[in-house]
Amino acid sequence: MLSSDDARLVAHLHGGFPLVDRPFAAVGQALGWSEDRVIEHLRQLLAQGLLTRFGPLYQIERAGGRFVLAAMAVPEERFAAVTEQVNALPEVAHNYRREHRLNMWFVVAAETPQAADAALARIEADTGLPVWAFPKEREFLVELRLPLWPAATPATMEAHDAAE
Repeated sequence: MLSSDDARLVAHLHGGFPLVDRPFAAVGQALGWSEDRVIEHLRQLLAQGLLTRFGPLYQIERAGGRFVLAAMAVPEERFAAVTEQVNALPEVAHNYRREHRLNMWFVVAAETPQAADAALARIEADTGLPVWAFPKEREFLVELRLPLWPAATPATMEAHDAAE
């Protein structure tokens, strides 16, 4: 569970990160923290699995790369082994289990379309299972911001922290 400090940090960072020489110092200043405290909290959140990722999102196609959403129908008895095989490739960005015939969904991100295709072909060859590829055809901006607790905003979290 997130502490109120961690919730304040995540809420502050959600949807924006300062583009300055020392962004963690700027975040710390906004929260009344040191730069080291910001970095340490982020490290702990990642290590605990409360954050699964911290980093920028790129429009990889503008740089000549390619994102591909892919799915596989993996037999239950092979699921753990196939997950390891798929996740071993550096091009695999995310991997999700779904309750569906196509029960494994993952994203391949590569520097070129050819590299993405090669990664998908390697997964098929390594696992012996067909891969259904759904390359991105159009970009949609869907920004979902969920409060970390009811009515949580940076202002209400500051008031909550002051009351503690």
